[in-house]
Amino acid sequence: MATIEIETDDEKIHQLLRGDRGMAVLLEPILNQILQAEMTEHLRAEPGEETDDRRGYRNGTYDRKLTTRVGTIELEVPRDREGTFQTALFQRYQRSEKALVLTLMQMVVQGVSTSRVKEITTELCGREFSKSTVSRLAQDLDEQVQAWAERPLEQEYPFLMLDAMQLKVRRQKAVRSTTAMLAVGISEDGQREILGLEMAFGETKEGWRRFIRQLKERGLSGVELATSDAHEGLQQALQEAFPGLIWQRCQSHFRRNVLDRTPSDYRDEMHEVLDQILEADSQEEAHTRLDDIRDRLEEKAPSALDTLEEGFYEATAVLALPEKYRKRLRTTNMLERFIQEIRRREKPVRIFPNMDSAYRLVGALCAETHEEWSTGRRYLNMDEYFEWRTDRSDEDTVSEEATVNGKRATEATAVPA
Repeated sequence: MATIEIETDDEKIHQLLRGDRGMAVLLEPILNQILQAEMTEHLRAEPGEETDDRRGYRNGTYDRKLTTRVGTIELEVPRDREGTFQTALFQRYQRSEKALVLTLMQMVVQGVSTSRVKEITTELCGREFSKSTVSRLAQDLDEQVQAWAERPLEQEYPFLMLDAMQLKVRRQKAVRSTTAMLAVGISEDGQREILGLEMAFGETKEGWRRFIRQLKERGLSGVELATSDAHEGLQQALQEAFPGLIWQRCQSHFRRNVLDRTPSDYRDEMHEVLDQILEADSQEEAHTRLDDIRDRLEEKAPSALDTLEEGFYEATAVLALPEKYRKRLRTTNMLERFIQEIRRREKPVRIFPNMDSAYRLVGALCAETHEEWSTGRRYLNMDEYFEWRTDRSDEDTVSEEATVNGKRATEATAVPA
């Protein structure tokens, strides 16, 4: 008789803990909130609140670093004017750390439990908080993700990448495939940012349209080129949202599409053919190279040639940009690598109990990675891009003036009927 292994939530949690860095990005704000809650209980008043029971006033904060199993955390410890406030958190933290991190993982896997938050905050601080304080702390995990997801996009993002991944989520009394849509932008400063996340029942045109509309409502603008796979609904949603956009079909996906229709004994040569075409200096040169080998492809791989010709212009659209930007913008590989990291962290969970838990975990990883990317080394130097954009704008102006002048000359020399 076959043995059925059922993985418990505790096993899932311990696997999540073994991931490097884990939920450090969420641990820091939660501990800071616990410190603020402790000060509120000490003063018997919220910041700015006037009550008959108030026992003093806040007086700023001081920085304190705490070394944990998920990295060094920088905390802002509150002070009061009289200097009477003392936190028990640091003295108790070392023996309570495991329980605290396990609680955070339970929030990811099972959802936020007020009773568990009350238990751990009591352990950390040596006394019980009020019910309202505990409820507020219990909501903090979702609020941190929501703050990232709803932040305004205040710069322009000339380059955009979009992709989707499928997650298994229990909904409507069954385990169903659920789509997580992701968007990465490269700002005018040349920094990478994870712009947003959208959970949907499926990857549809309407889903992509809704996601892109939300990004625009938050301020997404200035998009010059977008890279994605050939999902028809996504392509249409992009062109509707950004008229005149250069749409780059991901060359990695395109290569696979062509090779899938190539006879096995010709695939090595087809790799070389694709290298020659996709790495040309311009679309015109790429098309010339395709014309030079068209007869050979018609003989050796006619179906692959059809796929190549059908997607040629979209797959070589990036050649319109200066050369230094092409390699990083011709595929969605950067976003694919991030999706693989989500897969690694999501693997212990396997099946999410609901949509909220899926959004919570993926959103936490998005917020963490966004912080690393947006504050790290600049991804692209944008100087040549702005020169290219200015030159193209000047060419468009000259072309438009020539069209207008030609029309006027035609009208002036026209013979009346």
